[in-house]
Amino acid sequence: MNSTILTFDYPDSLIKQYNHWVILLRPKQTTLGSLILAYVPDVEKMSGVSEEGFLELGNVVKEVETVLNDLFQYDKINYLTLMMVDKNVHMHIIPRYAASQTYLNTSYIDKGWPGVPDLSYSTSLNDQEKRVLLEQIKNSFDSLTS
Repeated sequence: MNSTILTFDYPDSLIKQYNHWVILLRPKQTTLGSLILAYVPDVEKMSGVSEEGFLELGNVVKEVETVLNDLFQYDKINYLTLMMVDKNVHMHIIPRYAASQTYLNTSYIDKGWPGVPDLSYSTSLNDQEKRVLLEQIKNSFDSLTS
């Protein structure tokens, strides 16, 4: 795995692995269900993503949106491809919510709504909350292929 994927707590944060991409639970939950979608090869530009990688990306996005909508009924979803700090191709997937969300007695507020997501703000999760959220999302992805 490339250095960016490792930065986001791989393999502990792994939700699903595809041929060219991985979906990871974002350690900092900007909003409920925030994920990382990372390209596995060591590539630093979108132009370096293979044709097969781009073809697979369409299916990955459909699965992400299905799972997150089924679980959390987001109002909008943002894909941020920044690659400023972590150099390899990856996207921050930020579900957006007009109202605060509660999950496992923890409140999640979309501080940037209705504008740009506020990545400086995040909800801190303890190890148990991370584990439960990860497993719930992972199980939802697994049920798509069952």
